[in-house]
Amino acid sequence: MYLSNYLKPAGEAKFVDQYVTKMDQLLKSTELAEGVSEYALVGAPLSKPSISHSGASFAPGAIRQAMGSYSTYSNEMSHDFRNLEIDDFGDILMHPTDVQHSQGRITDSIDDLLSKRKIDNLFVLGGDHSISASSIDAFQKRHGKVGVIQFDAHHDLRNLEDGGPTNGTPFRRLIEGGSLKGEHLVQIGIRDFTNAAGYDDYANEHNVKVYTMKDVFEQKIDKIIEQSLHSLSKKVDAIYISVDMDVLDQAYAPGCPAIGPGGMDSYSLMKAVEICAQHKKTKAMDIVEIDPTLDLRNMTSRVAAHVLFSYLKGNHSKKL
Repeated sequence: MYLSNYLKPAGEAKFVDQYVTKMDQLLKSTELAEGVSEYALVGAPLSKPSISHSGASFAPGAIRQAMGSYSTYSNEMSHDFRNLEIDDFGDILMHPTDVQHSQGRITDSIDDLLSKRKIDNLFVLGGDHSISASSIDAFQKRHGKVGVIQFDAHHDLRNLEDGGPTNGTPFRRLIEGGSLKGEHLVQIGIRDFTNAAGYDDYANEHNVKVYTMKDVFEQKIDKIIEQSLHSLSKKVDAIYISVDMDVLDQAYAPGCPAIGPGGMDSYSLMKAVEICAQHKKTKAMDIVEIDPTLDLRNMTSRVAAHVLFSYLKGNHSKKL
């Protein structure tokens, strides 16, 4: 027996079970080139436009790392995803001081990716919620009329006069920029004492469909999602899911900058995303607003990883 037989490169001396494949092993580092991706992933590590202090720029790496804590096997489906590949195109380089230039880089990078490559399902890891305006803007250029299902405690319809394009403004920017119609936006999980009357009025004036947490608790999440998908699918060409992790109760998402009580539980969110992904028009999802520097044992990034797994489950189900 030689000691050298057990020496591994730094960080790779890990236990390996021959029957287990971890989810992070599905990530395949991919160069931007023409081709086809069933699943593509991009990191958008931008958090400087956040109204409150945020280290959400660290979240893309934290979520990828969290994927390594889980296997590719779904007991509920009796299906192993070990042969699936997620083409990982890496993270978009942000400008160190210019927020709007960084937001433009996100739009340009995703637009470039979608123009060069046929992508069936796109994952974008933020970053704060300001990245969604850039991502959806690029997405709609390639997919036509877009509907958005937004999971969030907040409307994110703030005015731009007071602070510019912050993480509180993405859906107002999209509506006023013409990339998204208010009637094509569904907001799920809006919570008490996290918004303002003026933004509730704005949502009503622009025909945004709003489900508060009271609605979520009193109705089945399955029913809300099915109604939303049915309504949007008659109006749009493609559906985009935007998951702000602060839709969750603070007990499930301690790593969100804007934590609060009375939110959604993690299973309901995962189930909702799974149902969304079963629809043939659902083509993309972003996950935003995790600050790994505030998180406890990577709990919030682990939930985010499961949100991504739930999309995979739903998309697989629609092929059966």
